[in-house]
Amino acid sequence: MPLCPTNVQDFQFSHTFAPFAQGDSLPLPDVLTAEHVEQIVAEEQAAFGTSAKAFWTPALTLWAFLRQVLSADKSCRQAVAQVVMALALTREPADLDTAGYCRARAKLPVQLLQRLTLQVAGGLEAAAPESWLWKGRRVRLVDGSSSRLPDTPDNQQAFPQPKTQKAGLGFPLIRWVVLLSLATAALHGLAYGPYQGKETGETALFRELLTHLQRGDVVVADRYYCSYFLVALLRAHGVDVVFRLHQRRKYDFRRGQRLGSGDHRVTWFKPARPKWMAEALYAEIPATLTVREIRRNVWAPGLRVDELLVATTLVDAETYAADDVAELYQKRWQVELDIRTLKVTLGMDQLRCLTPFMIAKEIWAHCLAYNLVRKVAAQAASVVGVLPRSISFKAAKQILLSGWDQLTESADAEEYRSLATSLLQALGKEKVGNRPGRCEPRAIKGRPKPHKLLTEQRAAAKARLLKQRPSKKRRPNQARR
Repeated sequence: MPLCPTNVQDFQFSHTFAPFAQGDSLPLPDVLTAEHVEQIVAEEQAAFGTSAKAFWTPALTLWAFLRQVLSADKSCRQAVAQVVMALALTREPADLDTAGYCRARAKLPVQLLQRLTLQVAGGLEAAAPESWLWKGRRVRLVDGSSSRLPDTPDNQQAFPQPKTQKAGLGFPLIRWVVLLSLATAALHGLAYGPYQGKETGETALFRELLTHLQRGDVVVADRYYCSYFLVALLRAHGVDVVFRLHQRRKYDFRRGQRLGSGDHRVTWFKPARPKWMAEALYAEIPATLTVREIRRNVWAPGLRVDELLVATTLVDAETYAADDVAELYQKRWQVELDIRTLKVTLGMDQLRCLTPFMIAKEIWAHCLAYNLVRKVAAQAASVVGVLPRSISFKAAKQILLSGWDQLTESADAEEYRSLATSLLQALGKEKVGNRPGRCEPRAIKGRPKPHKLLTEQRAAAKARLLKQRPSKKRRPNQARR
């Protein structure tokens, strides 16, 4: 995999993804092949920087973008500096300013980033062995969160801050919902929108992700998603559900068909049409649903729940034992850890772009980088014979960044294979600790320096400070001795 540092036109997409252990001689070679990338790039028409004097090509721009979202310092200045130092390029300062890189990022199609992300997720799921699945079924975890955006007029218009905050004192908020794999932790879909307003809730965003599900999938989510219409829509797609029973739905285990202790099959009846649902779609919804309800007591100390009520469409008690279904729901917590990885480890808690146009690219660049790191973790897991979730995501990211330049600039295929194999072997040792029954208080030990909250617009606060009279203890022009 040679690289010519003096001619950026020779930088291909094979170099872009070289840091992520690509190659036929490595585990899971069909997850993201060169043919996949070339086809997606051609279909999305990502073509710029073709002139002889151009510096930022699509391949080089995406390489820098992925490194930027994975790095702790996410500034564009740092991204450009890393490109210059890594490739040992000698260019005029005007060619290497951040403006050129930002313009190049803006030319990357959002669909290119999204399709590459989903290609990695789909390839990982297709390559997953039977031992990674749950009873031979693909399980999808669903949950939502939010991110803060820079306080710019464009962001405020598209993603307004909460109405409870005064103008100029808050930040634009974006709500997003993710669809993740239980087996590989890869992201199979993401939908986002404003934090408040009509049809901006998590269930509304999740309905946009129904097309990302396949017949035979099992969706696991908390009780917020446990509604009659959502279950009916998922069943129409051939998808089963394992939800925690909604707190407003009444249950009585003396009724229905008894399947065992704390386990019965009941019938749900279609409620009135909600405002968001069209009449034609409402007419297609079945009048009743057969749902299995499971109750299990939770005796583990430190947990907030002492009784678990699960609603599922896995009604065959012989194939899916009640304890197995309840245990599957307990694995829903993995999506909370994945969201923490996205927000804390990758930094999606606070996005940086100043316009909604670039926010979309930033979100999907983070998702693509997340899936690529998960791919490498799955490769390492297959080498050492463990589950992909046993490999630490943070350790995978750190090891990838440490070998980023060496893998990109490897002289030949044999050297690249040796470097990538060493990376996977080192990563295979970075396993997540198994700490059953862990209980930690929701509090921090550190004492950060307290700062007052800004309760007025910054311009008004500055003007007030400038009007304050100097202290009588020392005159303004009196020099310190």
